Amino acid sequence: MIGKLAAWWRQRQGDRLEIPDPLWTTAEARLPFLGHLTADERRHLRQLARELIAEKEWSGAQGLQLTPLLQVTIALQACLPILHLGLDWYAGWVGIVVYPGDFVIPRQMMDEDGVVHEYDDAVMGEAWYEGPVLIGWFDFPEDADGINVVIHEFAHKLDMKNGAADGLPPLHEDMSRQRWSETMNSAFDDFRKRVDAGEETALDPYAAELPTEFFAVASEAFFETPRQLITEYAAVYDQLKLFYRQDPAAGKPSAARADLMQHEPRA
Repeated sequence: MIGKLAAWWRQRQGDRLEIPDPLWTTAEARLPFLGHLTADERRHLRQLARELIAEKEWSGAQGLQLTPLLQVTIALQACLPILHLGLDWYAGWVGIVVYPGDFVIPRQMMDEDGVVHEYDDAVMGEAWYEGPVLIGWFDFPEDADGINVVIHEFAHKLDMKNGAADGLPPLHEDMSRQRWSETMNSAFDDFRKRVDAGEETALDPYAAELPTEFFAVASEAFFETPRQLITEYAAVYDQLKLFYRQDPAAGKPSAARADLMQHEPRA
């Protein structure tokens, strides 16, 4: 009952937003990887984006002015991974902070001698556990070097639903945790060896940092360059297809069953 009430309230708040069709069209034109969606899925994605905009607290950092186009473009990308999962997957946190391009986060690190070192870490985005999502906004896609910061950081939020960013999000009842772990760990180990050897890869080399980064980068590729992901790691694509309930590589609108949207995740 509480879940239904929350969903009703989200929808009501989202419906109050006045977003004209030309604004949706302009935002979607910048996101060609939405092309595999059916008309119904596209309408559902718009509704999820409305609700995300209404539900979260948005703020611009370092003088960035939040515009309706900026918010809609980010919201569409953020909601694509949970198109057939639901906004409850983004529950438990409220903030979305948008920076003008990449930005710096102060860090502290203790070495093996117990000495604390402070340094500035230049990043394009970051997701904090039970905290906000930080996103570097680029006016032109090429400024981000082909990296989808939004999908990457929101994939981290899905990963954290188990309580930690470890590359293992809560899986659906019809998925095997053992198969997921074997597939992802094997691909991650192979990818890390390839990157260490200096091999050129279709996936962003940053995926070799940690299993959680491999999951986030693979999620970017799953939605933006699915055929490249299949070429390099077909088994990873298959696991992500089961998790996200989408098949972007099909080259045509997916036919995900409506009942899959009601599935509860499991640890």
